[in-house]
Amino acid sequence: MQTILLAGAGKSSNYLIHYLLTNAARSKWKIIVADTNISAINQKIGDNPCAEAAELDINDEANRGRLVLSADIVLSLMPAHLHILLAKDCLKYKKHLITSSYVSDEMRALDAEARAAGLMFMCEMGLDPGIDHMSASKAIHSIHRVLGVITSFKSYCGGLIAPVSDDNPWHYKFTWNPRNVVIAGSAGAKYLQSGRSVEIPYERMFEKNKKIKVEEYGQYAWYPNRDSYHYLDLYDVPKVKTFMRATLRHPSFTMGWGALVSLGLTRQDNEMVTENMSIQTWVRRVTNCPDGKPLMEHVARLLQITQNDKIMHMLHWLGLFDEKPLKPGRNCNADILLSILVDKWEMNPMDKDLVIMQHEIEYDHKGEKIIFNSTMMLEGENREFSAMAKTVGLPIGILAKMILTNKVVPPVGVCIPTMQSIYRPLLVELAHHGVVFKDEVVI
Repeated sequence: MQTILLAGAGKSSNYLIHYLLTNAARSKWKIIVADTNISAINQKIGDNPCAEAAELDINDEANRGRLVLSADIVLSLMPAHLHILLAKDCLKYKKHLITSSYVSDEMRALDAEARAAGLMFMCEMGLDPGIDHMSASKAIHSIHRVLGVITSFKSYCGGLIAPVSDDNPWHYKFTWNPRNVVIAGSAGAKYLQSGRSVEIPYERMFEKNKKIKVEEYGQYAWYPNRDSYHYLDLYDVPKVKTFMRATLRHPSFTMGWGALVSLGLTRQDNEMVTENMSIQTWVRRVTNCPDGKPLMEHVARLLQITQNDKIMHMLHWLGLFDEKPLKPGRNCNADILLSILVDKWEMNPMDKDLVIMQHEIEYDHKGEKIIFNSTMMLEGENREFSAMAKTVGLPIGILAKMILTNKVVPPVGVCIPTMQSIYRPLLVELAHHGVVFKDEVVI
C-alpha cells in the first residue's frame, strides 16, 4: 500500500481530496489529510476506509517529520510560505513534493540538493500557476515544431463568479484564499510590451481598465500579474517582443479596487489598534477626513468623482461608511479590509464560480502573421465543488497518481510543469474532467 500525505484541507482541497479518494481503493492508497482543523478534514473524508485525518501543527518539527516519513509522496496546499518546511522534511526523508504555489527564493535554493537526491519538487502545479504553464507550453512547442517564430505572448486568467450567481455591484465573490485576493498585485508588475520593458507600481495597477473579449461571457478587464520576465526563458520564446501574464476581473471590480488602493485601504505597511473603532472611523483615520466633514463627500473628493458615481455606490455597498464596529485587535489596513470583505464576498452554498484562462499568441510562419487563441472556461458546481478547487486541486492529484503508478518519470529538482513529459498526459486527463481548451487560429 502506498501512502499520500496531503497537507492542508482548506478552500481549494475539496476536488483534490475527492479525486484521491475516488482512486484510493483501486490503487491501494492510504490518504492522510493533515490540517489544524480535524473537523474540517472529517467533513471532507467522511468514513472512507482509505482516508485518515491527522492534526498538523506545521511548526511542530517532530510531528511534521513523522507524517512526511510515513508518506510515499507529499502534496501541499498549505499557505505558500509554509511549503519550505515540508520541502526540508522531504529532503531529509527522500520524498517527492508537489505544491500549487509560486517557486519562492527559499524553495529555489533547494534545487541542487533535490537534484542530488533524485527528488522532484514540483511547484506551480495548480491553475495559475499550473494549468497556464502546461497549456501555454503545449501551444508554444507546437508552434516551434512548424518553425513558427513567436512574437507576442499574452496569457490571462481569472477566478470569477459565474453570471448566474453574480448578484453584487462588485461582480465578485471569494473563490480562493481571501487574503491572497486582497494583497494581489501589491508587489507591482513587470512585463515586455513591443520590445520595451514596462513596470507598473501597485498604485497604478488598476488605473487603466484594459479589456479582452471572452466568448460566451463578454468583456473582462485585466491587470498585469507579477513579474512576467521570470517566465521568458522558461517558456523559450527568444524572439518575442511582447510577453505578459495578466489577471482577469470584471471591469467594475478593477475600478472599485483601484479606488480602495488610492484611498490607502489595502496597505500592509501600517498597524492600528481597532478597539472601540467602527468601519467609518477607520476609513476617516486612513483618509485623514477632518472632524465634522461628511465622509462620503471627503472620499468622493479624494477620488475626484461625484457622490453619485458608481464607485461610491460600490464602496457604500461594502459598508465603508457604516458605524459597524470592527473586531478589536492590532492590524494593518489590508487585514481590516479583509475582515469586512469576508462577509460581503462570501459565496452562498449553491453559488457557482467561473474560471477563465485565455492565451493569445502571435507568430510568424513563412512570412505570414498568424494569431493563435486558446481558451478554457469552466463553471463550478457549487461553493464546495468550485471550478477554482477543481483547477487548483486536480493537477496535483493527477500528477501524484501518475508518479505513484509509474506512468511518468518525475523530473528532478525544483521545477514547474513546462516539460512535455508532464503536461501532455496531465492535459489529456484534465480534459476528461471538463478542463478543456478551445483553440482558434486566425491567419
